[in-house]
Amino acid sequence: MPLYRDFSDDNATILVWKYDESEELDINELLEPENAEKVKDYHPKKLQEVLMVRKLLKGLKPHAKILYKEREPFLSPKDAEISITHSFPFAAIAISKNKIGIDIEKFNPKILRVIDKFTYENERGFIPENNAPAFYTIIWSVKESMYKIHHSKYWSLKKNYEVKPFELKHLHKISCRVYDEQFSDEFKARVEFFDDYCFTIVEE
Repeated sequence: MPLYRDFSDDNATILVWKYDESEELDINELLEPENAEKVKDYHPKKLQEVLMVRKLLKGLKPHAKILYKEREPFLSPKDAEISITHSFPFAAIAISKNKIGIDIEKFNPKILRVIDKFTYENERGFIPENNAPAFYTIIWSVKESMYKIHHSKYWSLKKNYEVKPFELKHLHKISCRVYDEQFSDEFKARVEFFDDYCFTIVEE
């Protein structure tokens, strides 16, 4: 299976695949029986994304499954940490010895309509008006990646996640954190661009 991008590092295998109509995605071969009910009402493109991730996994760990605890994916057998993301026509998987979160987002000016949902006004001072959609897409993607490390449906991307000021020419060590009144967990995010997409990696 031809890969689109390989962002692997010393700790993790991180692979991105772009959908190719010539590639066969057999649901009976790729989908875990445990997930049949979960995907039965998926849109065809979303189902393709799910199967793309499984095909990537087959190339890395032929006998492993991706199962879910609530909405959080985990490997079975659990001999490594996993994160997955997809935005058609792309799907990506990360397998690491440490907790890891990855996210892919398409750059879209419509993100400006929802910035109040994931940022405070005092977080926005460094963002240039003429390139605001790119900066907000990166912030959203970094926060989504951190969420996958600290998985909890009760936490708010606005209240519990922070992305420190950054520049587009320095995207491999963006300071960020997950926090509440009791603790602050600091990370460095790595952001890559391809096509019209932003791809973010946060590792413990």
